[in-house]
Amino acid sequence: MSVTTTTHLNFRGTARAALDFYQSVFGGRTVAITYRDAGNVRDENEADWITWGEVVGDNGFHVMAYDVPSQLPLSRGENPFFVSVRGDSAEEISALWAKLAEGSTLVHPLEPSQWAPLYGMLTDRFGVTWVLDVAAPYNG
Repeated sequence: MSVTTTTHLNFRGTARAALDFYQSVFGGRTVAITYRDAGNVRDENEADWITWGEVVGDNGFHVMAYDVPSQLPLSRGENPFFVSVRGDSAEEISALWAKLAEGSTLVHPLEPSQWAPLYGMLTDRFGVTWVLDVAAPYNG
């Protein structure tokens, strides 16, 4: 069994700049997928915003980021980050999801997505928003 946690930062149009900065500080590689890349453009002005991005360093540094679309609320005091948990199997992530879901508020159901065999988001009873998914290679 292998589980990792990664800080997932939320921005409004500056995720790419933040990822570039973190990469310049910590080294490693950056992957940045735009709303256009994912075929999920709802506002043409936001098409090149990041829908999923990360910096992974050889030193163990790992941070994820995305640009919250303008039709969704963003409050730096309420949702400046998510905790992302990525596992190797659907069984592993489903079991963790079931435990975290007790007393939580569903944000996005745990289900297959364009980028992962399973993906879901919930806010736990302590107000922490968790993103759980099953690891999948990027084939962009």
